[in-house]
Amino acid sequence: MFAIDAKDIGVMRDDRWLIRHIAWQVTAGECVAIVGPNGSGKSTFAKTLCGYIYPTRGELSVLGQRFGESDLNHLRESVRLVQATASIDIDTEQTVEELVLTGFFGSLGLYHAVTPAQISEAKKRVRQIGLSKVADHPIRTLSSGERVRAWIARALVTKPGLLILDEPTAGLDVVAREQVLATVERLHAAKRHKPTIVIITHHLEELPSVTSQVMLLRDGRAFAVGKPRDVLRSEVISHAYRYPLTVTRRGGRYFVHA
Repeated sequence: MFAIDAKDIGVMRDDRWLIRHIAWQVTAGECVAIVGPNGSGKSTFAKTLCGYIYPTRGELSVLGQRFGESDLNHLRESVRLVQATASIDIDTEQTVEELVLTGFFGSLGLYHAVTPAQISEAKKRVRQIGLSKVADHPIRTLSSGERVRAWIARALVTKPGLLILDEPTAGLDVVAREQVLATVERLHAAKRHKPTIVIITHHLEELPSVTSQVMLLRDGRAFAVGKPRDVLRSEVISHAYRYPLTVTRRGGRYFVHA
């Protein structure tokens, strides 16, 4: 089954096409990436996949739910978007485990009674993303990288079919970045409840080695789509970014140099 099946997708706002003519198919369980310069349409397409923005044209199915024929409110229950750079006003005195538990209710604070099953699932997700040692620590005491991983755990408690990570390592130092990417690789290796993962970034070094497909956007269009080795080439990236760039590959990861 395709987790994402997009055919000629376009989104217009104020007589301007934000994205257009996007065609993309992603098999369930893949870890894929959307890359491109700032303003290329990455976040607009992500919000479209979440059902927050309805396409102006084209046909789109997400997790087998076709837009125009399905209840998007129901679809949104199976799609989670984590935006590490989003400005969200949360209670930083709540613990990591409490933050993760809010994922069951879609709230920023824990205002509901929780069940033993929900607590068990939250602990499992905290353990899965490597934060067991700080599970009872206030959010304010966490590093930036730990906070990102806590938000990922929060997104996972409802077992989403599609997990979209928008700039998940933006602003992190090298160690924190690698910890977040290691978390993504562990999620991809899971044998049960493995979500399809979409990573959105404009930094190639932020792509984990398990990335199986890349869509490169430029000016709202799909400039190139395919396996990383075919898309993440110096000449392709240089044309997309309109600047001479050199792409190198080491250990299954890609790095770009101006």
